[in-house]
Amino acid sequence: MPVTVVRFNLVEPDATSESLSARYQAALEMAAYADDRGMSTVQTEEHHGVANNWLPSPFTFAGAVFGATRRIAVTVSAIIGPLHDPLRLAEEIAVLDLISGGRLVTVAGIGYRPEEYALFDVEWKRRGKLQDELLETLLKAWTGEDFEYRGRTVRITPRPYTRPHPLLLVGGSSQAAARRAARLGLPFFPSAHLPELEAYYKERLVEYGTEGWTMMPPAETPLLHLAEDPDRVWAEHGEHFLHEARTYASWQSGDIRSAVKSGATTVDELRAEGVYRIVTPDECLAQGLDNYVLHPLSGGMPVDEGWRSMHLFCENVLPRLKNLENHEG
Repeated sequence: MPVTVVRFNLVEPDATSESLSARYQAALEMAAYADDRGMSTVQTEEHHGVANNWLPSPFTFAGAVFGATRRIAVTVSAIIGPLHDPLRLAEEIAVLDLISGGRLVTVAGIGYRPEEYALFDVEWKRRGKLQDELLETLLKAWTGEDFEYRGRTVRITPRPYTRPHPLLLVGGSSQAAARRAARLGLPFFPSAHLPELEAYYKERLVEYGTEGWTMMPPAETPLLHLAEDPDRVWAEHGEHFLHEARTYASWQSGDIRSAVKSGATTVDELRAEGVYRIVTPDECLAQGLDNYVLHPLSGGMPVDEGWRSMHLFCENVLPRLKNLENHEG
């Protein structure tokens, strides 16, 4: 069975407090609906100080999702590790792990926007050292034992639900990120399909004598929106996808590699490119993907249009994916 993901970043340019509140509530209702229909994962992320209201508090959102669901996992992909206080983050993740019964997956990256570091008065050039400290601290804190932290002895409670600790992956597209993951014996989450970086990570595992694995994004990770009439949705709502694509592109310098990277400057270019795909249920099934990533509220998409996409996927695609699996089994 392919992995089925519903992604939320809660972007809404020019939002009012009322409209943004309605969007957050709709996302939680969609998460509950996805859980009830058997989707695998809710994916969310972290960005700060963005004019279009990009979600800055993924763990708060994850907690609300866990309260509204029973089975679905929440992947935070990714947190900007150096912006978090290590001890407080250890507590936050432990509590979410207990609330959810082990359904939280955290990918820790270092980010790529100096503006976010400036907002929190964190030194950009120290981000690698801060990330090392954060990851080492989390692993020690979750043992429930005393440990040394910045020259003093501390202990963090409660212990998480998951043993030996909640699922924590190191994200990134650099050799430094791969080395960091291997040194700590943590799984590695490349930010794009980068087989050469996976090979480097495996070499470092041998060098450090640690064990780990790679969660590699596929070569293609299209963001999907379901519609009976894709032409209508491109015409009426294409600017929402373009807004998100252009926002991402403005953040990505030449050395940043992302699974979602668009060079489009118009809706027509975006449609031709294939990073964002509006498809019918039949076309969706014909994609034959390992990961189906639904993005129902992309770029400020109206909530009712997001629901149309969710319903089409969960009622017309998901049952057929399950039937295909049963038939092949």
